[in-house]
Amino acid sequence: MQPLPLHSGRAISLPRDDVDTDQIVPAEFCKRLEKSGFQDALFAAWRTDPGFPLNDPTRQEATILVAARNFGTGSSREHAVWALRDWGFRAVVASSFGDIFRRNALKNGVLPVELPDRAVQYLTSRVAADPEFEITVDLEACELRTAGRTYSFEVDPRARWSLLNGHDDISLTLACDTDISTYERTRPRWLPRTDTAHV
Repeated sequence: MQPLPLHSGRAISLPRDDVDTDQIVPAEFCKRLEKSGFQDALFAAWRTDPGFPLNDPTRQEATILVAARNFGTGSSREHAVWALRDWGFRAVVASSFGDIFRRNALKNGVLPVELPDRAVQYLTSRVAADPEFEITVDLEACELRTAGRTYSFEVDPRARWSLLNGHDDISLTLACDTDISTYERTRPRWLPRTDTAHV
């Protein structure tokens, strides 16, 4: 996972409340086991509408999504975060998030930034008016900055540390490989063991 201490980029807005994970990635795309290559699945049903924001050629370079209330509600579907990440989004700004989506986002390198309604509405209006409008998310300072405005946001401390350093659960476990190997060599023989499969 790439570290995300600071990111500046153009934004795109999706001013719809209660966008659930099935709308972010329809279920038919969730049969694959890979964790990448989901950019074409992102909002697949909605992108059949030529007027959908992600179809706007002036918005193709956007790396920050400004959403609305209750973004990412619904079932636990990491594919939703993978698709956002694969499209190129590094952060999603909303006034609230589904709890499971928030956890999945932080574990997969996408920063969920929760701001008050008024701040999100202001950003939405600025983004709608200017395809080149840029937003900076600063995870070191826990701030979102635009021209002339700064907003503070909160992030779970452990998740913040992992994202700042580019660690996911697997890399954190592998960092303890020496300790795990030492424990396995010295653990009592009477404890249960899992036999290694022989091929």
